[in-house]
Amino acid sequence: MDAVMQVQARISEIQTRFVFGARPSSSAGWTSAASAAGLYGTTDASAYGATGGTASESAVVAEAQKYLGVPYVWGGTDPAKGLDCSGFTKLVYGNLGIELPRVSSQQATAGEPVASLAKARPGDLVFFDHSKDRPGIDHVGIYIGNGKMVAAPQPGESVKVQDVGNPTVIRRVLPAQATPATATSGAALAGVPYADLFSRAASRHGIDASLLAAVAQQESNFNASAASPAGAQGLMQFMPATAAGLGVNALDPGSAIDGAAKYLGSLTKQFGSTELALAAYNAGPGTVSRYGGIPPYPETQNYVRSVLTKAEAYR
Repeated sequence: MDAVMQVQARISEIQTRFVFGARPSSSAGWTSAASAAGLYGTTDASAYGATGGTASESAVVAEAQKYLGVPYVWGGTDPAKGLDCSGFTKLVYGNLGIELPRVSSQQATAGEPVASLAKARPGDLVFFDHSKDRPGIDHVGIYIGNGKMVAAPQPGESVKVQDVGNPTVIRRVLPAQATPATATSGAALAGVPYADLFSRAASRHGIDASLLAAVAQQESNFNASAASPAGAQGLMQFMPATAAGLGVNALDPGSAIDGAAKYLGSLTKQFGSTELALAAYNAGPGTVSRYGGIPPYPETQNYVRSVLTKAEAYR
C-alpha cells in the first residue's frame, strides 16, 4: 500500500470510528482523533461556525473534508495521486454537481462576488494572490466558517484546515436557497414594466427575475420597439440571427423576455457565472471563449457592472 492509500485508509478508519459509529464520551471526538493522526479537520461543521448553514453549505464542508490528508501535487486532480488547490476545489464542487473551471484564476470569475470575509458563508470560495512576481489569483480554498478554510496549500503539505487570513477575492458559487424568480417576483419588481413576464420567464428558465429586468432596462430602457444602429431589436435587443436561432420574435415582449431568459440560462451553464453570461450576451459567446473571461472591451465591462448594479437595486 503506497503512502497516499495509507493516508486515505487512515482517514476512512477515523471517520468510521468517530462519525458514523458511536462517538466517544470525550468531547474531543473527531477533532482530537484527527489531530492525533496528523489531520487538521472536523466533520462537524458547527466546530467552525457553520451552524445555521443551508444543506448545500453543509454538504460542501463535509465533501471538502473527505480529502483531508491527501498530499498536494501540482496539477493534481486525482485524490488517489494528489491534488493541487484548484484541482481540489473543482473536485469537491464537481462531486456536488457544480462544475468549476480548472484553474484558480478562472474559478475566481465563477458565481457571485462576496463583499468581505464578514459576509462569507461556508461553501464560499476564497482566492489569494500570493506571488509577487506574477500578479493575479494563484491560490484558492473553501471557506468553512469562523475564519477557517480547507485547502491544498503547497508542495510538501496536504489538504488541511487552516486560517483564511486576508483573501483577495471571495466568490459564492452555491445556488440561492430560494428560487430566484420567487424572491424577486413580488414587491421587488412592483412598478417595473412587464414585471409579470419577467417573473414567469425567470421561473421557467431558472434565471433571477431581477437580473432579467436589469438586462431589459440596460438594453432598451423597457422600450419594446427599440432598434439599435447595429440592428438589434426590441425589449431585449436581439440581433436578428440570434432571435431566429432561438425562435424569438424580438419585437414581441413576451417572446423576447422568454427568449432572453432561455439564452441567459444557457450562457450561465456554458460559462459558469452570471458575469460571464452577461459578457457573452453583450459581446457574444465566441468573444468570451476567445479571451477566457470578460473581454477587455470597456463597453462590455461597463455593461456587466451596470446590469449587476441594476439587478441588485431590484432585489
